[in-house]
Amino acid sequence: MKRLLSSVIAALAILAAVAVAPAWAESKGKIYYMVPTLLDEFQTESVAAIEKFLKDVGYEPVTLNADNKTDLQQSQMNDVINLKPKAIVLAAVDFNALQPSIEKARAAGIPVMIFDRQITETQSDFTSVAGTVEIGYVAAGEIQRLLKEKNGSVKGKVLQVLGDPADPYTLDIQQGFEERMKEFPDVKIISLPAMQWEASNAGTIVADQMLANPDIDLIFVHAAHLAVAAVASLEAKGKKPGDVLLVSSNGAPVGLDLIRRGWEQVEVEQPLYAQAAAIGMFADKVVNKEEIKPGKYNVLGLESELTIESWGPNLKIPGAAITKENVDDSRFWGNLKAPAEPIKPVE
Repeated sequence: MKRLLSSVIAALAILAAVAVAPAWAESKGKIYYMVPTLLDEFQTESVAAIEKFLKDVGYEPVTLNADNKTDLQQSQMNDVINLKPKAIVLAAVDFNALQPSIEKARAAGIPVMIFDRQITETQSDFTSVAGTVEIGYVAAGEIQRLLKEKNGSVKGKVLQVLGDPADPYTLDIQQGFEERMKEFPDVKIISLPAMQWEASNAGTIVADQMLANPDIDLIFVHAAHLAVAAVASLEAKGKKPGDVLLVSSNGAPVGLDLIRRGWEQVEVEQPLYAQAAAIGMFADKVVNKEEIKPGKYNVLGLESELTIESWGPNLKIPGAAITKENVDDSRFWGNLKAPAEPIKPVE
């Protein structure tokens, strides 16, 4: 009887183990995500999102952190190539330095998908990036609305605080923003860079410009952490929430908090969750080396465009405007709650 009872218990244990086994227990294989650093919330949330979406479509994700060290990421790439995974997802510490590693992986038959940090100097198998020029477009539309609400028409003075001028991300946002503002000659735009994306540099710019141009209507900064410094400088000048309008981009938690506190009116999100979801959606196509067709794709509700570029298939995903009306929506990565619904592979 004891032997029979033991057998029943063992069988139940096996069934229980199967029931709680992860979705990728019998997976299509491993895909490695090479994350550049875990020092900011965008990167840590990218790990959670990419792992979730790859599991949705049947892969076993493995993440390696390069601690923002180029040589470490190069070494990690060499190690992963020897392991022969189904694919590699790369967010490069250094675009140029990782080019030989990408070429080595692809020569070994391992597809490489580029996440967030676009690499155009060598071919890859799929790229998922934010539409940074489009972020500028969205910001321009929101700023036009805010200036009209404040001044009766689209007119006034705008201080634009860029990130580091060597970073294409900030230059693209500037391009899109200024392109859409050209038709409004009554808007004066003052543009200055916060070197190395340092928040303290942004704070100094805002403090100095509020002295030189006390009639500034709106400040547009290219990252939420710069907005925090801008608010500190405004407070030091005795300003209260809403005295000077504030718009930011990238959608980090601190930006959403500034909206809730009334300091910031709009945050234009960098669509982290959609960028990560696209990696999962196209993983089968990439792994199986199937044709990826250009065109429009809906990624987590965002109408995105895939083009075939000299470096390979490139999916550009637009950002969305976050305001006090929708700031608590879970679809925004700044709320640190990835969509629960599983995604499906592109057919």
